[in-house]
Amino acid sequence: MKLVVSKISQLAKKIVDQLTGAALPTLYFNPQGEARQMLDVLPQLKQKYRPTPWLSNTHVHLLYFDIIKKKTIQLQYDAIEQLEMADGGITGIAWYGLHLPADIPTIVVMHTLTGTPESMAELVRDLHQHTGWRVALCLRRGHANLPLPVPKISIFGFTDDLREQIKYIEGKFPDSTLYAVGSSAGTGLLVRYLGEEGEQSPFKAAFALCPGYDTEHGFKNVHPFYSKVMTQKLFKSFIYPYNSIWQQTASLSQVLATKSLLEFQHQYFELAGYSSFEAYNQATNPIYVFENIKIPLMILNAEDDPVCHIRNFEPYKDVVQKMPNIMVVTTKKGSHCGFYEGLKQTQSWSARLIADYLKVHHI
Repeated sequence: MKLVVSKISQLAKKIVDQLTGAALPTLYFNPQGEARQMLDVLPQLKQKYRPTPWLSNTHVHLLYFDIIKKKTIQLQYDAIEQLEMADGGITGIAWYGLHLPADIPTIVVMHTLTGTPESMAELVRDLHQHTGWRVALCLRRGHANLPLPVPKISIFGFTDDLREQIKYIEGKFPDSTLYAVGSSAGTGLLVRYLGEEGEQSPFKAAFALCPGYDTEHGFKNVHPFYSKVMTQKLFKSFIYPYNSIWQQTASLSQVLATKSLLEFQHQYFELAGYSSFEAYNQATNPIYVFENIKIPLMILNAEDDPVCHIRNFEPYKDVVQKMPNIMVVTTKKGSHCGFYEGLKQTQSWSARLIADYLKVHHI
């Protein structure tokens, strides 16, 4: 009888897996490189990612993440500090875990396109819970209603600003080992910074969640609905609240006429402090310095992501598999930055992977 029940249970599980798209992750790495060691220390890489059954549809999954989860996670940050940059601009750091011993590691998080402490609360909470480490969420110019005394914003951030933020973190916790996590648009800043720094990076290891790779072309593959909605979010976050500041910007009318993320990026370069799109792209696109990354880096993409489409990864498969320090993980399901698993209590499969990846580098 037990054998029959066991077989029925296995069959049921197999049917559910087929219906929900549960599957083993696909891994891209150099078999002779150090990244190969992750197979021996991260069990998740050898197990199926089983998405929450009622979130197996990519759009339902994304809407659940963006509308429900973000609104239900209430996190009380220890402090949100404003930092004055060298040019007078204002960035910020939202801290979680300030009470921890000074030598506890710190995870430096780079947020999404219109990220705020509230929208990033789930990832910050999960990383802290899974690792027990301090988290420093680096806020870019114009985010979270920060003052904008210098008329300059970048949807992917400025590496010089990140350097100043990191220097401040290092000054506050000089005995803390630093790790880095970028989410969505935050991966553009993370990877650009890692490539510019090369072997001088202060991070021991890093993780990029749902990157778009080449930022010049990545927006071409965003689902039209999300592209339109996110463009409106950019207006509401960075244009309308600071309208008086942008009045002297000659290209403002062209920016406001854009209907998609691709159009917005090609028109807003003057708001980012550049004379042309070409100059902006050369200074910010992470793909130009990707091969100069020297620290361990894991990248995770979902093959059903409607925002950072898996098609963006195609041109770089061969490059990744020649680099010794990088592993790209793709899952059949997961949507954009969701990766939920479980039934009643949905939890992030990706947050577990990120935390475990960083922890194995701290041993």
